[in-house]
Amino acid sequence: MTDEVRDKIQALIDLKGLRMTRPREVIMEAAFSDPGAHFTADELYERARAIDPKTSRATLYRTIALLVEGGLLHEIDLGKGVASYDPNFIESPNHNHLICLDCSRVVEFEDQHISVMEDCITRRLGFTAASKSIQIKANCDQLRRTGECSERVG
Repeated sequence: MTDEVRDKIQALIDLKGLRMTRPREVIMEAAFSDPGAHFTADELYERARAIDPKTSRATLYRTIALLVEGGLLHEIDLGKGVASYDPNFIESPNHNHLICLDCSRVVEFEDQHISVMEDCITRRLGFTAASKSIQIKANCDQLRRTGECSERVG
């Protein structure tokens, strides 16, 4: 976890009048240890329990809700039928997601042209963007060409 992320978490905890307890610290360390990795609540629970087996699901769900409310985690739909969370918006607030419909691989990307286009569209329509989410769902070219995809499970 970077110092910037740690500072933003502490500011959120202070703003809410909470204490940084050991269980919260474990969950936040598990959530932000790999900022490029999306995770479900169950996956985060397993990560946190690897750090401290006493981690409770109740604390985990309350901490996720706190981090989402504070804008430090973003809840996203990656097409798996369950909410996933993205910890990468702190360090990379303008990134987007490409989701492979064949292998479920998620690729994060940023594009300056998309940011300019979003800005133009919102201004033209009389708005100022507060947040945005772009997802492109696509099929794997490697699977189509070769019949195999190294990322595909099953």
